[in-house]
Amino acid sequence: MRIEKSSIEDLVTHMELYEQAIAYQHALGKVNWLGFEECVVLKEIEAGQQYKIVIDKQIACVFLLADSDPIIWQEKNDIPAIYIHRIATNPFFRGQNFVVKIIEYVKIIAKQEQKEFIRMDTTAGNKRLNHYYKECGFNIVATIALQGNTDMPAHYRNNSFTLFEMKV
Repeated sequence: MRIEKSSIEDLVTHMELYEQAIAYQHALGKVNWLGFEECVVLKEIEAGQQYKIVIDKQIACVFLLADSDPIIWQEKNDIPAIYIHRIATNPFFRGQNFVVKIIEYVKIIAKQEQKEFIRMDTTAGNKRLNHYYKECGFNIVATIALQGNTDMPAHYRNNSFTLFEMKV
């Protein structure tokens, strides 16, 4: 297993994994994501924000790292942190605790970049996912509601989110 930055050649796989994750959310009755624009994901890849976990030459999981998330984290965004977003797992690799592996990887980056926290968010009310993130070492910071922000993906608009963080 290795974690590395995604390349432009990975765009199709990223989009497929996002669509598969949305289908999985539908199957569980917990639709969190409404889809992502390919041009946005491409820009994130070009900016070096998109990552992949590769196992046996297959992309097993993708995720995004950001240095800032002011709309979600508001005034807390001023405290140095790395933000994990959009973890999507290839269905053939589910159950391998990729969040734990991502955290281990991100801790190294966070220490190098002198970040105080690793943060993430998820749609509020998903008890199963909240419990899992807590088992991975995150603490719940708050639950917030966002109203109509057009600078965010559609699923963030007029929705509530649970915020998680862990000290580096």
